[in-house]
Amino acid sequence: MSSTLLELTRSAHEDVERLERLIVKDLQNEPATNKDRLAQSHRVRHVIDQITSTTHKLVEIYEDKDNARKDEIAAFGGQTATGTNVFSAFYDRLKEIREYHRRHPSARVLDTTDEYEQLLEEEPQIEFSGEEAYGRYLDMHELYNDYINSKFGKQIDYTAYLDVFSQPQLIPRKLKMTRQYREYLSKMTEYLVYFFERTEPLQDLDRLFSKVTTEFEEQWADGKVDGWKDDAQENGHASEQNTSIDLDYYSTVDELVELGPEKLKEALGALGLKTGGTVQQRAERLFLTKHTPLEKLDKKHFAKGARRPEQNGSVAAQHQNDDSKQIALMEVKIEKLCEILSEKIMRTKENVEKKQAQNYEELDAEREDEEVPDIESDDEDQQIYNPLKLPMGWDGKPIPYWLYKLHGLGQEFKCEICGNYSYWGRRAYERHFKEFRHQYGMRRLGIPNTKNFNEITSIEEAQQLWERIKEKQGVNKWRPDLEEEYEDREDVHYCKDIMCGICDHKQKSSFFWLNMLISL
Repeated sequence: MSSTLLELTRSAHEDVERLERLIVKDLQNEPATNKDRLAQSHRVRHVIDQITSTTHKLVEIYEDKDNARKDEIAAFGGQTATGTNVFSAFYDRLKEIREYHRRHPSARVLDTTDEYEQLLEEEPQIEFSGEEAYGRYLDMHELYNDYINSKFGKQIDYTAYLDVFSQPQLIPRKLKMTRQYREYLSKMTEYLVYFFERTEPLQDLDRLFSKVTTEFEEQWADGKVDGWKDDAQENGHASEQNTSIDLDYYSTVDELVELGPEKLKEALGALGLKTGGTVQQRAERLFLTKHTPLEKLDKKHFAKGARRPEQNGSVAAQHQNDDSKQIALMEVKIEKLCEILSEKIMRTKENVEKKQAQNYEELDAEREDEEVPDIESDDEDQQIYNPLKLPMGWDGKPIPYWLYKLHGLGQEFKCEICGNYSYWGRRAYERHFKEFRHQYGMRRLGIPNTKNFNEITSIEEAQQLWERIKEKQGVNKWRPDLEEEYEDREDVHYCKDIMCGICDHKQKSSFFWLNMLISL
């Protein structure tokens, strides 16, 4: 019954719509952990791939390259070779349907909803190393070892490498034109792409790289690529010297020897020169081209059957330009990936620094804590029933209602001095007078936060009380027109009254004035 192209088209459209609703249903659930988020993203990615595959089949049907769909529609309309007979086509179709149900009396319509619902319960298998922690951190240790053991790298620690690996433009250009550096970039690009596909499966990496490549081609043509600016001008002398190695960076033959026999052999072969001999002889032969054009070199330096120097020079220059362009493009892609993964790179560095300050017991305890959320993820997904909006206790569940009434947590106290902040319950209200929020509000008003101002939450009342206190204390202030200032051996005394017992005099000073009074 579903052998016709029209039925296949209808069924494909139905599948696409059902898969789209499935994606919406899955994205409505907020993942509790990072592992759940990755699983959800990969499930959605899998469903999108199914939609894409089904859509490609629909496109092939609608293109109708073999005219099968056109013939089928014509047959439904009763168009035959002898003419048009709508009724004959209708009864033939009706007969076919009845014959099908006669041969399959127990046939029923299959509901594939349950099969699609099972896709939401699948747990995608995502491979991560122990250092990556389900995509939270990067594992750059292998690339770090390649970096510190290479000629273009430096002897730095792992944390410093996490800062510089995303900046290939800092490496000198003469160290980039090696096979070792190309293999290093290729390995880094492969790892970052693989990590990005595992952690961000919903991102379209092909479209991203296509845009990066287009922008790179424009910048390369204008000579504006970071680390490769004015490449033609800087390497022009080397092109004139007909060599695939930039000899401007080498001042002696011994420096060329360090490139190794294979690199020297490739450079000599590109120029049409002999490639045999020891490493020293190869370096000397290549170094001749630094100051002598190929046309003026002795014929004994050229290999048998070698092409003309002009042709060799052109091929070598083109070969060098292609290599430089390929390396520069890989660097641009790496920089773009590092820009997208900048947050994870920073998080990786912080994690490494934290682990360096921990001992084995602390690392083991942290590893166990990371595994706990995965076990309790089902409990976290369950919504807590709390119709009375009770406060949460230490276990993350609402406190008992009797405890809520006992502490009066339903009673609200507002404090104007704290910025109209609400305190629930008498205990929290009384305690807040000693907390920083209330102390800060009193300090902004220029009022000392003493016991005299307890239970006062209005700014106006606090200011009125402070004025009354200042007026009352004004009677005890020192009045220079009525009082005299005395000084003894050890202390300077500002006494409001000879018999004053409330001022902050030292005990010895008080006895001194008492003896003076008795002597009089």
